[in-house]
Amino acid sequence: MAASNKNVVFNVVGTLFLKLFEALFYRCLHYAGIENPRFFATADNVAYLLNELKELKLRDGAAECIQKLHDAGFTVWCFTTGDISRVGRYFSKAGVDLPAENLLSCDTDGVAKPCPEAYKPILNRLATSESKPWFAAAHLWDASGAQSVGFNTAYSTILEGEYLSEIYGEPDVVAETLPAMADRIIVASKQ
Repeated sequence: MAASNKNVVFNVVGTLFLKLFEALFYRCLHYAGIENPRFFATADNVAYLLNELKELKLRDGAAECIQKLHDAGFTVWCFTTGDISRVGRYFSKAGVDLPAENLLSCDTDGVAKPCPEAYKPILNRLATSESKPWFAAAHLWDASGAQSVGFNTAYSTILEGEYLSEIYGEPDVVAETLPAMADRIIVASKQ
C-alpha cells in the first residue's frame, strides 16, 4: 500500500451543543431535581460555562496519536459535528499541524453523525481502489456509524471508559489510549 493512499479520519469533540446548551441548560437542571434552576444558576454562570466549553483542548494523547500516524505515512483528517474554526483552534493550540482542508464538518452537508449519510461522502472522498480509509474515534457510536458505510474503524476507550460492543458492534481496533490506538491502526494497516 502506498503511503499516499493511507488516510485516517480522526474525530474530535464538537457538536451543536454550544448552540443548544444555553437554551437547554435550565431544563437539564430541572430534570436533575433542581427546584428553581434560574435561581440556582444565573445567566452569568451559563455564559461562563459556554466560554469554558469554547476553550476545550484536544484529549490527552491526541497530538501523539496524530504524530504517530503522520510518521507512519497516514494523512490525518478531522470529521466533526462542531464549528470548523473552533475545532481548528484545538489543534492549533496543541501545536498539531492539521491543514484547514483536512478539517471537515458534517454541518456543511446538514447531516448529523451517526447517520450513515454523514460518513458516506467522506468515505467516497478518501477511499481508493488500493485502500480503505480508517476512522478513529473516542465515541463508539461514531466509529460504529463510520463502520456502517465501510470504513476500517478504530476506537479508544479514553473518553467513554466502557466498550459496548453488544450495542455498537466490533471496531477493527480497540485501545485504551489514543497513542495505543494509533499503534494498532499502523499494525493493522500492514496486514
